[in-house]
Amino acid sequence: MSKSLKKLVEESREKNQPEVDMSDRGISSMLDINGLFSLAHITQLVLSHNKLTTVPPNVAELKNLEVLNFFNNQIEELPTQISSLQKLKHLNLGMNRLNTLPRGFGSLPALEVLDLTYNNLNEHSLPGNFFYLTTLRALYLSDNDFEILPPDIGKLTKLQILSLRDNDLISLPKEIGELTQLKELHIQGNRLTVLPPELASTADTCKRTQNPQRRITTNQKRSAGNP
Repeated sequence: MSKSLKKLVEESREKNQPEVDMSDRGISSMLDINGLFSLAHITQLVLSHNKLTTVPPNVAELKNLEVLNFFNNQIEELPTQISSLQKLKHLNLGMNRLNTLPRGFGSLPALEVLDLTYNNLNEHSLPGNFFYLTTLRALYLSDNDFEILPPDIGKLTKLQILSLRDNDLISLPKEIGELTQLKELHIQGNRLTVLPPELASTADTCKRTQNPQRRITTNQKRSAGNP
């Protein structure tokens, strides 16, 4: 472990610092960071732009985490223990190599923002309880391999932002109309030809409540060979 990482851990422990930023340090394993999992007091851990391929089960020991950022690594799988982080509000797993999420992933009772952009996920990658994440306000699933969106999406009634850009979606479920708090829906770059009428009626409702924030972006993915 480099001296700079060791110093970060020691300073956080000695000064009771709640935020630890280890981004862009060439880290290939969290287990190489001595003392990291003893920092049970920290609320924010940033490990973006590293070379991580896995997340160890020990992550559950960081029980006070509210923000966990793994953006731009090479993570292929997550431990089931990640769902033990009961205070987690923001989880960024964008730009990794995930093709599945662990069993029980949906039992994160405080999660508000989940970024899964730029992975290899599809509708079969989501565990059965994924849509129990009813506290979610923002869900980013862009640049994955979804062909359909499960009807259970309608259970995420607090969603304000839903990003599905650049997947392989051929249709949207009518249950998407149940997301009455939605302000932004990004669905460009898919294979959609029609939108469910329930979505239109939801948009009309938002207009009647004079919600200027609502945006639905729908421009179609251009076929290969077209300018």
